[in-house]
Amino acid sequence: MTQQPVPRPVNLVEALASFDDVYSPRIVTRVNDYDVRIAHVRGEHVWHVHEDTDEFFLVLDGRFDIALRDAEGNESTVVLHRGDTFTVPRGTEHRPSSPGGSIMMFEPSGTATTGDRHDGDIPAHVDSTTGHALG
Repeated sequence: MTQQPVPRPVNLVEALASFDDVYSPRIVTRVNDYDVRIAHVRGEHVWHVHEDTDEFFLVLDGRFDIALRDAEGNESTVVLHRGDTFTVPRGTEHRPSSPGGSIMMFEPSGTATTGDRHDGDIPAHVDSTTGHALG
């Protein structure tokens, strides 16, 4: 029987200080089949949708806005501040934006940051990824 290494705690302040990229999440740990990711946020992301999974956000610092689009194309925006959480339901088109801050996300491992589909070109400052290893 192979022994697993003993997990080590991750300090989120130190983890966030270890990189500067925006919308380029780092995986700080895994819980069952989910990634716990952190990211710096600034500017607009891209309109996208995750067809088969909800997306959980916790604002660690700053402000984080999530524009939502319903099935009829009507838009509304949820404004989040430090300590706020919000879950975007599966199948909901959304576009995050921020004047600056940092977030934590819980998503099934392998979930792309730009969703199963997205509108238009991906901005240069948005990393279309399934997350990067921390450090």
